[in-house]
Amino acid sequence: MKMNSSEISVRKRSLEITLQGITPHPNPKLALEQYTTPADFAAELLFRACYIYRDIAGKSVIDLGTGTGRLAIGASLLGAKYVVGVDIDLESLQLALWNSRRLGMNLDWTLSDVGCIRGEFDTAIMNPPFGTKRKHSDVKFLEDGLRLSKIVYSIHKSATHSFVSRWLRDHGAKFKIVMASQMAISHQFPFHKKRRYPVSVEVLRIERT
Repeated sequence: MKMNSSEISVRKRSLEITLQGITPHPNPKLALEQYTTPADFAAELLFRACYIYRDIAGKSVIDLGTGTGRLAIGASLLGAKYVVGVDIDLESLQLALWNSRRLGMNLDWTLSDVGCIRGEFDTAIMNPPFGTKRKHSDVKFLEDGLRLSKIVYSIHKSATHSFVSRWLRDHGAKFKIVMASQMAISHQFPFHKKRRYPVSVEVLRIERT
């Protein structure tokens, strides 16, 4: 399906507004690095995955570390045929379920460590822990994403690019940066002194070989 630029602009803005309305986690856990993916960032990521790379519409999609479901719900809105959101935190999944039902959507939500998930999906999307609280927790997500899916979209701090890219090459994966931007982290924890913290991040599109 080809769309002109004005149609794309309207659809992206509509997606962003819907994702902005998804209830965030009221009690995020620092140990799990539960930072909300901003709605504008999530919409841009999903839109590129869908319309540039054709990895969402008509595909089976798994969102690893889904939180309250922003990426999973966005993928479903863009026409994914089947979407699963996985998280280890029960409170997150309860909100994800509430958010999807409020929007009249039927997604599968799974309470599990990502390492326990089995199956085969066309695409994995994820905003994994950056690995600052649990060393290499980002790598754990990459391992499971590549085990479960042919294509993985993953958000990482730009500062970890050398490490992540070396790990991917060592494991025979092909990848490219599809977004490089500032992601605004909202005030979520007591030690935060500012309303927002800009973090330089990259979105990688990774292919399992």
